[in-house]
Amino acid sequence: MTRTGRHVLISGASIAGPALAYWLHRAGYAVTVVEKAGALRGGGYPVDIRGTAIEVVRRMGILPGLWDAHIDSRRLTFLDADGGKVASLTPGAVSGGVEGQDLEVRRGDLAASLYAAVRDDVEFLFGDAIDVLDDHGNGVDVTFRSGRRRTYDLVVGADGMHSRTRESLFGPEERFHRYLGYCFAIFTLPNTFGLSREVMMWNSPGKAAALYAVGDDELHGFLNFHRPGPALDVPRSPGAQRDLVASAFAGAGWEGVAAMVDAMRDADDLFFDTAGQIRMPHWSRGRVALVGDAAYAPSFLTGQGSGLALAGAYMLANSLATRGDHRAAFVAYERDLRPFVAMNQALVDNGAATLFPTTERALEQRDRRLRDLLTLPAAPPRPAHSALTLPEFALPR
Repeated sequence: MTRTGRHVLISGASIAGPALAYWLHRAGYAVTVVEKAGALRGGGYPVDIRGTAIEVVRRMGILPGLWDAHIDSRRLTFLDADGGKVASLTPGAVSGGVEGQDLEVRRGDLAASLYAAVRDDVEFLFGDAIDVLDDHGNGVDVTFRSGRRRTYDLVVGADGMHSRTRESLFGPEERFHRYLGYCFAIFTLPNTFGLSREVMMWNSPGKAAALYAVGDDELHGFLNFHRPGPALDVPRSPGAQRDLVASAFAGAGWEGVAAMVDAMRDADDLFFDTAGQIRMPHWSRGRVALVGDAAYAPSFLTGQGSGLALAGAYMLANSLATRGDHRAAFVAYERDLRPFVAMNQALVDNGAATLFPTTERALEQRDRRLRDLLTLPAAPPRPAHSALTLPEFALPR
C-alpha cells in the first residue's frame, strides 16, 4: 500500500538507486527511477560486497543469486617493472577481506540483481534524466529532458560521483571533490595472457597496470597513474584521454603493458576518470537528498563504493519509513550513517593507496610487505567494512 503523499523520484539506476527503490517500496512509497542510459548497463569491472553490505543484500533476498555470480579470484600476482614476479597471494590477504564471507561480482551482475528485485514494483524511466528541479516547499516540480513534467514529494540523487542532481542543488563538483592524485582507465580486452580467475598487477613508481580475469575468457584491463594537480586539468574528450594514458605508460619495462595500451586504444567500453572522493557537510536540502557516490564517493582505492551505496540506501529508506517527515528523516540518515562513511573514506589515508606507490622507495617498501605476507598470518578484516550495524527495517503498519 502506497503512503499518501509519498511519491519519490530517484535519479540513477546503478547500485544505490534500485536498492533505495526496493526499500522505499517496502515502506509503502510510490517510487519512480529515472536513468539517462537507454537500458540497464551490463558487464563492467568487478566490485566488492563486504561486511555491512552483505547484510543488506541478505535482507533483500538476493544474496544466493549473488553467490552464484561470485567471481572467486584465486590469486593476485604482483610484477616488478621488468615483469618479474614479486609475490603471489590470495586477494583477501591484500584487501583485508574475509574468504567465504565477502563477495566479488561484476558490477553489471549486482545491478541486474537489484533491478530484478524491484522492477515489478516501481516505475523505471530509461533514456531520460532530470533537467530542472524546483523545490517549492510543498513538493518538487521536475522537468525531464524528454519534456515530461511531474511533481514529487521527494527527490533523491543516486546519480554517481559526477551527480547532476548534486550540482543543481549544491553547486559545482569542485566544491566537494577531493582529488587523490591518480587517473585511471578501465576496459575489456582479449584474454591473450592465458589468465583465469586471477589478477596480475605490474608496478613502477607512480604507475600500475592490472589484468583482471573474471573467468577463462573475460579479461578487464586497468591502467592507473599518478598525476599531481587538480582534477579539473584532466582532458574531457575520449581521444585526449586515450592519448594521456598512452603517454603515461610509454616505455614501460614489461611488454604486457604495451599490449594493454594497444587494447585500450581499440576498446569500445573505455571508462576513464580520476580517483577522488566526495565530501559534503550535508547530504540533503529541502525535499532533495543524495545517496551513494553522489553524496559520499569513497573512491576505488577503498573498494567500498558499492558497500556504502547499499548501506546508505538502506539507512535512508529506513529513516524515511521510521519518521515519515522528510526533515527529521534526513537528519537521522546523516547522523546514523556519517561515522560509517567517514571510516571507509579514511581507508585512503590508512594504507588503501599503498598498492600504487609513487616513489621508488615506497615501491620497495610495499614489495617487502607483500613478500612478508607470504609467511605471516592473514591480516584481520578491516573494521570499517562492518562498522555499521543495521537497524531492523521499519515496515508500514
